Amino acid sequence: MSQNNRIALQRFLNGRGEGLVEDGKIGPVTLAALGRVFSNRNAAAVTNADIVAVAQLLGCAPMQVRAVAKVESAGGGFQDDGRPKILFERHWLRRRIGKVLGAISVKGHFLAHPTPGGYTLDADRDGKNDSWEKLEEASQTDPVAAFESCSWGKFQIMGGHWKALGYPDVFTFAWSMVQSEAGHYRALAAFIRANNLAPAMRRISIRPADNEAFAAGYNGKAFRKNNYHVKLAAAMRELGA
Repeated sequence: MSQNNRIALQRFLNGRGEGLVEDGKIGPVTLAALGRVFSNRNAAAVTNADIVAVAQLLGCAPMQVRAVAKVESAGGGFQDDGRPKILFERHWLRRRIGKVLGAISVKGHFLAHPTPGGYTLDADRDGKNDSWEKLEEASQTDPVAAFESCSWGKFQIMGGHWKALGYPDVFTFAWSMVQSEAGHYRALAAFIRANNLAPAMRRISIRPADNEAFAAGYNGKAFRKNNYHVKLAAAMRELGA
């Protein structure tokens, strides 16, 4: 299966203009192609029309989309080098490939581990995001598992959800966020719909109590710890509700 997954990555990259030999060997040439395909320094910012379109998909008001983006996003969706922001989750990789790669580390942190952790931005100050380095290292064994084990983009949605969100494969899911910031919002809408949160989103208002259902569904039962329902209410007030 890992061999097939490595070929699948090369085939995906070739579909975006790369001329790789589809031999299942993920080395420097394939990794360089991955870097080119999954980078876009000219990605368009989200527009009002994009947000209106997302709101229509969810049956809510554009202001509610903006409030969720204000509270639930990880800031911008792109790094300075044009790649989407990601966070490599080693415990997700461990569940997908078992103990394989468990002894391999990047910048002192294990690629696959039973518990979350090892979160660093640029531990050795080489100018490259550590999560992307871990993704590339893990992709040499199983790129599908590696891409599934990262949270992606502005809203940090796990790659492992690609199927439930309606994408044909995890590479397409990730690549959709390379094209424009609107792709991040469309992934958010797909996540909300897949988790039946659209009705709760439509109730978001300046009243914290109205926001509890969405906050619990999106952030889990401990949402009160970080006051997500209160933050949503504040965002709605700031947006003029």
